[in-house]
Amino acid sequence: MANVARKKLIAGNWKMNGLAASAPEFVRIVGASHGLKGKVDLAVFPPFTLLTSFATASRGAGVLVGGQDCHDKPSGAHTGDVSAEMIADAGGQGVILGHSERRADHGETDAEIRAKAEAARRAGLVAIVCVGETEAERKAGKERDIVGGQLAGSLPDDAAPAHVVVAYEPVWAIGTGLTPTLDQVAEMHGFIRAELASRFGEAAAAEFRVLYGGSVKPGNAAEILAAVDVDGALVGGASLKAEDFLAIANAAG
Repeated sequence: MANVARKKLIAGNWKMNGLAASAPEFVRIVGASHGLKGKVDLAVFPPFTLLTSFATASRGAGVLVGGQDCHDKPSGAHTGDVSAEMIADAGGQGVILGHSERRADHGETDAEIRAKAEAARRAGLVAIVCVGETEAERKAGKERDIVGGQLAGSLPDDAAPAHVVVAYEPVWAIGTGLTPTLDQVAEMHGFIRAELASRFGEAAAAEFRVLYGGSVKPGNAAEILAAVDVDGALVGGASLKAEDFLAIANAAG
């Protein structure tokens, strides 16, 4: 399935980076977003401490702001956790779920990620659900088994393109400077879309956006974003600087 009808989404994951002094970088992104309207969608996921101020700064600009994780319950005795409803209350419109760092560092399971995705839907948030294989899994030829299993286990049965985005992260390419070949990227994105079609139908699969996430930088963004079935990027380190993030966004537009 070609990606000509799907507007590209460039999403910045700030991870555990950013203090109040980082706000000017986001303000620059918001200021430049007006020139990108209609060409590409932008989203930034700052640490929770900056969520409210970023949501306020982006109001009316069309830049989606969200959280980097959420609990599956709306409230309760869960010290240190943040619910999807709290993200929405702070002005957030989306949430990243199942990032490889959450899966590895916090032992998150597909079932937990699915419950969080259901919570995001409950709170009216767009969920970016991440899937991807490790270097060992790819070397063993298990990338399709791993990613297919994650898709099956992490996406709710009522997932739809309006409120779910899939992000493919080859874990071995995150923060390593390594980048899969364009053939590898296109192959895995095509596989993901075929899995979505099998579960949700061809029409829905044609509308789901599938992002690529793995050491996306201004220097490689254009060729990655031009690959078949790549509908945008989940950007890590390069999203912390407005100049780099906007260069990637312009490569998509």
